[in-house]
Amino acid sequence: MRRIVLFSFLLALGFVSCAQRESQYSSDSLQLVQAKWQIDSMDGFVLKQKHFTKKNCLGSNQNICIIELPADSPRRLAFTYEERRTPTTTHAIHNGALAAVNGSFFDMQRHNPICYLRIDGKELGVNTPQATDSIHRKYYQYGSIVLREGRPVYIVPDSARLAEREWTDSNIMTAGPLLIRDGILLPMRDDKTFVTYRHNRTAIGTLNDGTVLLVTVDGRTKQSEGMSLQDFQRLLHYLGCCDAINLDGGGSTTMYVRGKPHGGIVNRPSDNGRFDYEGERGVSNCIIVR
Repeated sequence: MRRIVLFSFLLALGFVSCAQRESQYSSDSLQLVQAKWQIDSMDGFVLKQKHFTKKNCLGSNQNICIIELPADSPRRLAFTYEERRTPTTTHAIHNGALAAVNGSFFDMQRHNPICYLRIDGKELGVNTPQATDSIHRKYYQYGSIVLREGRPVYIVPDSARLAEREWTDSNIMTAGPLLIRDGILLPMRDDKTFVTYRHNRTAIGTLNDGTVLLVTVDGRTKQSEGMSLQDFQRLLHYLGCCDAINLDGGGSTTMYVRGKPHGGIVNRPSDNGRFDYEGERGVSNCIIVR
């Protein structure tokens, strides 16, 4: 009898916990929906910005920037690459971009991409192997963006590290992990600090109506603490993404919009450890709007 009572008590606690979680998710979603975003209509896209300062975004301070590219926009996406790490702003200027975000992962010392990258049919990077496994891809290589007529198509690659070489598309960028697929939040690992710790984040996603989002979340300062991948996934879901892929983050996270102050930097890159516009890091590749 005592075991039955204890079991019932624990079960009840579980229901309360689930209810509390659902209530928190609902509250977080409401905060984002009701927030007064700074909105700038640009040439063929929209820039949205919001700095949450009262720990009311997923229980923390967050600075979020979003580029919205409507389905009917004449603007198109492209990938860029530099042989040596180059700031996102420079990538954008060199390629006549209207806007840009940092792209996929790269080697900080060797400068080369460590995820598959193909631009205009030329292979510029491959998925680097694991120390003990040269056949299968790494956790952050399980999502690919293919550009078709300048719009993203999201592909879930199989585990073979060099599978992209068999694809015929001219423009491919692999990153990861894939966060949302067909409206479903995909399971995240809980044994990687890359996943569970708060970091700056960058992602690309698409809404049901075809609108493309480029999203940055700043981190590593008290003014903007950054997000775990689970929280970032929830943010993208709240924003309406039916598909979304995580890109490189941390000190690489940068968003550029031509004509804006601070040399076009609209977020707060953190490579200098301060909440300002001066902490931009050189990166290997970017996604640009042109």
